[in-house]
Amino acid sequence: MLSYLPSVDATLNAASALLLAGGYFFIRRRNVPAHRACMLGAFSTSVLFLACYLTYHFFHGVTRFPGHGFVRSFYLSLLGSHTILAAVIVPLVLTTLYRALRGRFDRHRRVARWTLPLWFYVSVTGVIVYWMLYHLKTG
Repeated sequence: MLSYLPSVDATLNAASALLLAGGYFFIRRRNVPAHRACMLGAFSTSVLFLACYLTYHFFHGVTRFPGHGFVRSFYLSLLGSHTILAAVIVPLVLTTLYRALRGRFDRHRRVARWTLPLWFYVSVTGVIVYWMLYHLKTG
């Protein structure tokens, strides 16, 4: 049941990372409408990710990593940093988005300098965690 959701989650994380990169690209070129579209897209894909993630884990529970040794230590370290920053990023994203939508661009830029790299890290490591958990051959 719902076994497709981890793949959907990884796809949404990858899409979010690409949209974040696009948003950064466009704002560096002062293309505010394209930046806004990418960032709202990244926010939307992240919200969809969270809904799918919570649904899957509500019904499925925990999936244990089958690897051992160094690869297990690496996975757990990556998962730990991903999980902590995933919790930290939520209020940062909401604050950054709120300031942009209110036209408080000086304050938006100050927090966005932290939000963007952390959000990008969380999105990319989400894909890596998925790949290691579901596709890495460990035995």
